[in-house]
Amino acid sequence: MGGACSRKRDQQVNEESVQRAVPGIYSKSGSSKWMGTFFPRSSVDIQQGRGKCSSLMELCIRRICEDMDNYSTFSMLPRDISQQIFNELVYSNRLTDVSLEAFRDCALEDICLGEYPEAKDSWMDVIASQGSSLLSVDLSGSDITDSGLVLLKNCKNLQALIFNYCDLISDHGLEHISGLSNLTSLSLKKSNAITAQGMRAFAGLVNLVKLDLERCSGIQGGLIHLKDLSKLESLNVRCCKCITDADMEPLSGLTNLKELQLSCNKVTDFGVAYLKGLHKLVLLNMEGCPVTAACLDSISALVALLYLNLNRCGLTDAGCEKFSALNNLKVLNLGFNNITDACLVNLKGLTNLESLNLDSCKIGVEGLVNLAGLLRLKSLELSDTEVGSAGLRHLSGLVNLECINLSFTMVTDGGLRKLSGLTSIKSLNLDARQITDAGIAALTSLTGLTHLDLFGARITDFGTNSLRHFKNLRTLEICGGGLTDAGVRNIKDLTSLTLLNLSQNCSLTDKTLELISGLTALVSLNVSNSRITNGGLHYLKPLKNLRSLALESCKVTASEIKKLQSTALPNLVSVRPE
Repeated sequence: MGGACSRKRDQQVNEESVQRAVPGIYSKSGSSKWMGTFFPRSSVDIQQGRGKCSSLMELCIRRICEDMDNYSTFSMLPRDISQQIFNELVYSNRLTDVSLEAFRDCALEDICLGEYPEAKDSWMDVIASQGSSLLSVDLSGSDITDSGLVLLKNCKNLQALIFNYCDLISDHGLEHISGLSNLTSLSLKKSNAITAQGMRAFAGLVNLVKLDLERCSGIQGGLIHLKDLSKLESLNVRCCKCITDADMEPLSGLTNLKELQLSCNKVTDFGVAYLKGLHKLVLLNMEGCPVTAACLDSISALVALLYLNLNRCGLTDAGCEKFSALNNLKVLNLGFNNITDACLVNLKGLTNLESLNLDSCKIGVEGLVNLAGLLRLKSLELSDTEVGSAGLRHLSGLVNLECINLSFTMVTDGGLRKLSGLTSIKSLNLDARQITDAGIAALTSLTGLTHLDLFGARITDFGTNSLRHFKNLRTLEICGGGLTDAGVRNIKDLTSLTLLNLSQNCSLTDKTLELISGLTALVSLNVSNSRITNGGLHYLKPLKNLRSLALESCKVTASEIKKLQSTALPNLVSVRPE
């Protein structure tokens, strides 16, 4: 959604550049009955008076947090009250060294400080003082070290520990959690200081149900220490790049495994054979592993399997006839493989499929006839294939289809008419230069559309007339077209929009910002490479929900944007240019 008109779709995602994830403080950790309903309030609703009336308890909690300097301890309060005060301080980013001390010995159940900027070893003494009451701790992205981790060893009832992206935790730190036998969930994503030797500590975690070691690059040979964790249901070792066939053997006895994430490792067909006895396995992710279609011999024995990801595995048509045995699958990802229409013949019987990804495969017009009977299909990814307009006639009976991606295909305006009867479609990607105003006009029956991507399509002001039919649109991208302010007039009434990308329409002026000033639900706006100036920025003041604003190559200055951000748009956190 940036400024460029062409988007490369055949490159592997650089996972290092992906944002770490939603901070842990916004996720229910699983043990506190209060956190399920105590989510951050919308500052927009509060400011504009549209939020529901706060309860007396909520008002009291906020007042206490505002007057934190007046309190030295909350240990005399009921646990649920202390928990809510703690949560409010975290959500409002007001928890400090001083205010944290007030929670010593408060018997809190949940300490959710994922991505919290101040969390450090010196906080661990107060955290550990919760003792046997403490059930979950999330300190992801913090500077916690082995020394901090040692303090948790006496919190014997801990059920969940999340230390993702804590680079300072090593094998020595893991020794201190080896006695926490009540742990059911442990996550240590991207902990590169952990090795196979340190994983010995996991052998005693006999109640572990979920283990996440994604991007832990030094754990080769360590999965042997999981072989007796008979309750383990979910194991994630994605992108470790060191897991081999030998590491699969210890997993063969974990018969309760339901989810196994192995993508971007060195597992081959030989290693997959060790998994044949995992009859409860529901999800298997092998993306980027050097397997062939021969692995389907073993995978077909996984009778409960519903989700299979074989993206970027270098598969060819040879051996693909074994797909026909996977007739329970709901989701099948085969993107970026060297398969052709000949492979699709073997998918005809997979009538339970709800999602099929064929991104960048060598699929042509006639191959789609094999999908005509997949009546439960809801999502179909055909981006960067050789599919043309004629092939879309085979999809006309897929009445449950909700999402289809035809970006970078040979589909033209005429082909889009064949989709007009698929009124269940909510998401449509048409990132292709050959799509014009006529193509959009052919889609006006798809009134349920919530996402429309016309990035790179040749849409003009006239074509935007058709957009008036799509009252439910939440995201709209029209980039590199021929829009002027006149065309934006047809967008200004799409009040459900939360994302609007109009970049690369170089004729747009400040008038465009005036026209869209009523789209108050907008969270993301991109008008890069246009004639927007400082003079038009004041039209954005009503967009109180705006969190992301892109104005690259516009006639605006950083000082004016910052002034707008500080005075009128309190939720704006991402601005380009800064």
